[in-house]
Amino acid sequence: MSKQKILEIKDLYKSFSSGFLGKKTKILKGISLEVNKGEIFGYLGPNGAGKTSTLKCILGLIFPDKGNIKVFGFDHLSIKAKQKIGFLPENPYFYDYLTSSEFLHFYSQLFQKQKTADIDALLKLVGLEENKDIQLRKFSKGMLQRLALAQTLLNDPELVLLDEPLGGLDPIGRKEIRDIILKLKEERKTVFLSSHILQDIEMICDRVAILVNGEVINQGRLEDLVSQEILFTEMTVSQINRKELENFGKTLTHYGNKSLIKIYDQNKVQEILQFINEKKGKVHSLVPRTQTLEDIFIGMVKQK
Repeated sequence: MSKQKILEIKDLYKSFSSGFLGKKTKILKGISLEVNKGEIFGYLGPNGAGKTSTLKCILGLIFPDKGNIKVFGFDHLSIKAKQKIGFLPENPYFYDYLTSSEFLHFYSQLFQKQKTADIDALLKLVGLEENKDIQLRKFSKGMLQRLALAQTLLNDPELVLLDEPLGGLDPIGRKEIRDIILKLKEERKTVFLSSHILQDIEMICDRVAILVNGEVINQGRLEDLVSQEILFTEMTVSQINRKELENFGKTLTHYGNKSLIKIYDQNKVQEILQFINEKKGKVHSLVPRTQTLEDIFIGMVKQK
C-alpha cells in the first residue's frame, strides 16, 4: 500500500537579487522531496543553506523562480492547502503585555469560521496551563517557544511546519519541545522539522533530507543513511599501568585515576579485556561507536 504524500516539492529553484546592479544569488537549486502522512521529516542543513527559503516557498510568503509544490495534493497557494497547515517561524513575534491565554484567543480570531482547538487544552499540551494569566514579558525563552508552538497548533493542522523550533533552548527546553513533537506524531499529524541541531534530528525524525548550499545532497530513512559498522570502541579503565595501555590504544586520554582508550581494531577488544583482567584492572565502560548523523553531515558539508 502506497503512503499518502502530504507535501511534494519538485525541482524548486529560488534566487534573490542583491546589490546596486541586482546581481542574482541562487538560494535553492532544484530541491525535490516528499513528506508522507504521519511522519516527522527532518530538513537538515547549516545556517544559510536555504531551509527557511524552502519553508517560505511552501507557505507562499515568497515565490519560487520555478518548480512545483503540492500540499495534500493541492497547489500550495490554494486555500484548501493552507487551511490544514500550522507554521512556527524561527523568530516568532509576541505582544509582551498580553497573557498567554489572551495571546491565543487573539490569534484564534484570525481563522474566522475555521474551527480552532480548545485553548486550555493547547496550554496544557505545551505545559503552560498554570501560566495562562501571566504576561508574556515575564516568560522565559523556553516558555515563549512552547507558546509559539501552541499558536502553531491553533487550527488543529494536519501538516506542522517548524523552522528551528529548538534553537537557543537549554537541554530541558529542547526535550520538552521534542516530546511535544513526538506527541503530534502519535496524533497522526505530519511534522516538517527544519533544524541544524543534529542530535535532535537524529532522536525524533523518521526520515531526513540534508541541504547544503541550496541542494539536497542526501535523503532517506536514518537507518539507511547511517552505517551500523563499528568505527572504534571506547574503553574506560582504571587501576592499571598507563604505559602498558599505550600498546593497545590509538588515542589515550587520562582524567583522574581513569584512562580512556580508543580501539580501532575490533579484533583486539577481547585481547585487551583479558589483559586488564590479568593485571587486576577495572573496566568502567565499553562502548562501541558507530557512524552518526553528525559524521555524515560534516562529511557532506566539507565535500561541498
